[in-house]
Amino acid sequence: MGNQILDAGAGTGRLGNKHRPGTGKAVFRAVLAVALVAIWLGVAGVGGPTFGKLGDVQTNDQAAFLPATAEATRALEWQAKFRTSDAIPAVVVIAGESVLDQAAIKDVVASLKDLKGLDGDIVGPFASEDGLAAQLLVPLDGNVEVDEAVDSLRAELADRIPEGTRAYVTGPAGFSADLVEAFGGIDGVLLGVALGAVFLILLLVYRSVLLPVTVLFTSVAALCAAILAVYFMAQEGWIRLDGQSQGILSILVIGAATDYSLLLVARHKEALAGGQGRWEAAATAWKRSVEPILASGGTVTAGLLCLLFSDLNSNKALGPIGASGIIFSIFAALTFLPAALALLGRAAYWPFPPKPQAPLGPEELPAGLWGRVAGFVGRHPRSIWVLTALVLAAGALGMTQLKASGVPQSELVLGQTDSRDGQIALGEHFPGGTGSPLFAIVDEARAADLVPLVEDVNGVASAYLQAADGGPALARAGGEPQVVEGRSLLSITLGDAADSDAAKSTLLDLRRLLHHEDPGSLVGGTTATLRDTATTAQTDLVKIIPLVLGAILVILMLLLRSILAPVLLVATTLLSYGTAMGVSAWVFNGIFNFVGADPSVPLFGFVFLVALGVDYNIFLMTRVREESLEHGTRAGVLRGLAVTGGVITSAGVVLAATFAALGIIPIMFLLQLGFIVAFGVLLDTLVVRSLLVPALIHDLGGKVWWPSKLGRAR
Repeated sequence: MGNQILDAGAGTGRLGNKHRPGTGKAVFRAVLAVALVAIWLGVAGVGGPTFGKLGDVQTNDQAAFLPATAEATRALEWQAKFRTSDAIPAVVVIAGESVLDQAAIKDVVASLKDLKGLDGDIVGPFASEDGLAAQLLVPLDGNVEVDEAVDSLRAELADRIPEGTRAYVTGPAGFSADLVEAFGGIDGVLLGVALGAVFLILLLVYRSVLLPVTVLFTSVAALCAAILAVYFMAQEGWIRLDGQSQGILSILVIGAATDYSLLLVARHKEALAGGQGRWEAAATAWKRSVEPILASGGTVTAGLLCLLFSDLNSNKALGPIGASGIIFSIFAALTFLPAALALLGRAAYWPFPPKPQAPLGPEELPAGLWGRVAGFVGRHPRSIWVLTALVLAAGALGMTQLKASGVPQSELVLGQTDSRDGQIALGEHFPGGTGSPLFAIVDEARAADLVPLVEDVNGVASAYLQAADGGPALARAGGEPQVVEGRSLLSITLGDAADSDAAKSTLLDLRRLLHHEDPGSLVGGTTATLRDTATTAQTDLVKIIPLVLGAILVILMLLLRSILAPVLLVATTLLSYGTAMGVSAWVFNGIFNFVGADPSVPLFGFVFLVALGVDYNIFLMTRVREESLEHGTRAGVLRGLAVTGGVITSAGVVLAATFAALGIIPIMFLLQLGFIVAFGVLLDTLVVRSLLVPALIHDLGGKVWWPSKLGRAR
């Protein structure tokens, strides 16, 4: 489409002069350019309002993203058969520094009977052994917004609890509500910060008024188109959209679309400086940018689509979500932007339009910083790449310190939260697993015999068979266990917090016991969900990494018509990834004092850093190959580095800034991913692409293109 729209023609012509040669073609191109701009304006007008509707198709329930084969998932499906309602339990802890007046606590419970969002009878209060706390279970309607129901409960408690006490709302409902609140900034704040950072960088780079706005609109238009696609996919049930994926989509599209735009703008500016007219310059920029942009977007898209092979539905969903964002980023950069630049011409760069520049001589490098960097690389290539590789390898040693085995549920949201404080208070006065029990689906015939065996397991505080009303069976005269299809449900309260390592260890002991005593039994619950998610994420890492590497290698081989060069580029990017992960591990452990990292962090870090890191090598190496065809490999790599240094560095800074914006959302996973990608992209841009790759290519010379003709010729 771009070739037809912006095909270089003879002369620029004047619109409206019907007798001037080329006028008809100029009018045709102008009309098409205006039509393209109008289409993207329409997309933005429709997609923008849809952004606020993504929350309607979001699912932030962690259990919903488990693989169908996980034991926790199968147990959850069975548990649904025992439920009498869709209520979400909120665990209320009322604690004081002196012994509580239990009569006053009962009055509090009685006052909650008309609570908005209540779904069933409140269970409790239960006094702690020390008398300093009381606990009650409040069933909240699962069909209403959990954050609104929890906010209402917290407000009621604040008005009614006795003086000198404090009430906390924790448990599944409390954690869900705090998570929803933490994700609340994704709709506007995150996007505003990212766009503001990009706009400021573009102003500094171009010192122009119109060009930053044009580039920024390219990114916004691409995001609006992606939002429409994602909303439709989520509404139709093709994907499960959560807050994390939504945040990543916004950042990914803004960063990627801006990067592609910067590459095309650089080519456009070169063409204008070479004396070409507005239509010729736009056509030249498109022709010289389309291959690296398609290859760059192809590597990221391929890497993201490899996530479809994940067994975790949350990872699997990010594949098409992110890929749609990249695809629309490519479309916007190759259609809207060249059309807008063609219409604006040199005015796009006002008040500093490109100055005419004479062609460089065969041995001449551009003046300025990147010309000096290229000269330095050309004088000391082997020393530079060897030393750089050693430093990066040393940094990669820190990968062994990354604690990516999972994060307690109470640590998912950064900063102080009521649910976390409530979990701490719960652990101080009651068994830690209260409010988030495990459950086991067992054979009806073995159920009664299994109760004492389960209670004897180290780490189990109590266990009971569930009756039809949801309470403990056999705890009162005539109580009978609930039976569904020949199975009973065994509720198990642990002595440790449900999201602790000790609880996960107890879970494994329980599974070994029950699987031995009742081979068809299933153990689920919060602890089981967390443990099975971590196990599956680690399996995904081993499975998906080779797929991503294979896809990227194929794309690079097709682009560069070489085998050795793509292997070297991927190897340097892997080294950069290892260093980024190693440094991040030291930062997370030593500076932020994080308790750990989500098991998906290494995988997501790999997909983004390797795919996006290869982008900059693609931008560099396509220009190097172009220069090498005319000047030879060693001269070509220096000229390629000199002329692409500024634009690639700007693109890297933009992408790093957009991912760093994830840090404003108080979710540990997003902050960690944002830091890893931002640091890794800067490392890749400033070190790997500026020093390591050019020095290595210069040292190897023409054989880097093996087995292509270029390698044999030079």
